[in-house]
Amino acid sequence: MPSVTCPGLPASWLNGWLAAVGATVLDSRIRLHWTTDSTPLAVLTAADTDPVGALLASWPDEALLADLPIAENWKGAGLLRRKVPVEEFTARARAARGHEHDWTLSSTMTDLHVDENGEVAHAPFDPPAPRGSTLSSRLGKVHGHVEPSIERISESFAGHAVRVRANGLGFDQTRLGSQSDATDMWVDPLVEVLAFFGLALLPVRGDGIDRRQGRFFHARESQRGWLKTTGNRRERRFMWPAWRQPLDSAGIDALMDLWTPSREADWSRIGVHAGWQTVQYTRRGSADVTTAFGPKQL
Repeated sequence: MPSVTCPGLPASWLNGWLAAVGATVLDSRIRLHWTTDSTPLAVLTAADTDPVGALLASWPDEALLADLPIAENWKGAGLLRRKVPVEEFTARARAARGHEHDWTLSSTMTDLHVDENGEVAHAPFDPPAPRGSTLSSRLGKVHGHVEPSIERISESFAGHAVRVRANGLGFDQTRLGSQSDATDMWVDPLVEVLAFFGLALLPVRGDGIDRRQGRFFHARESQRGWLKTTGNRRERRFMWPAWRQPLDSAGIDALMDLWTPSREADWSRIGVHAGWQTVQYTRRGSADVTTAFGPKQL
């Protein structure tokens, strides 16, 4: 089975992990597992074909992005801005029901948590961004920086791709420059596009709370993989594993159900050999709205 090992997609890099998972979402022929090195690397395989070639054939074009239910202007179903009234969300969700990519709504927003203004909650992986840009517009910008080819995909997988000045999806720690001055943000746009499709396996839910009906101090949204920590019952961190066996997106979906981060003694039973949790970027002041997640090994 043809395979490619990806030094540019280490499991310890959150966006690299999401991008590797996203490759299996974009092309059902692709399987993913991780090396057992001290820094596990993504290994992509595909039956009877080169996984890089398979991904190139499945690379999303502008027409596909425009047809995503999360698109700001979609099939006459109104405009989806950053702030989404619950009525607009439910109308869009109803119109998108059964769509191949309806997960773009369920992995980014939920009407099971509505704030005091009647707006739905966003997932941790759909953070706010400068000038109120939506996740859809951010995806479109990074997508526009990629001219897909075997060489271009291989460069990102090898970790040699040239980064571009952009905020990306808005949560990669490695996009940040020096904290001692006002440096620009830089991302690998191909990795950002793949990472977006990795969100397909991470739906967001809520507590069924409508804050317009009263005050609920601990109500909040909850995205798959974001678990409460032992030190702070309100703090949640995303936790993700590396595994030995080649899995397609459905297999990864099942593994995420089976894996319990706190029970390391059981990891080997399902092929998991390493795991990480997010570390939240510490903002430098009240005016700093930066969101970024770094890794800490479990």
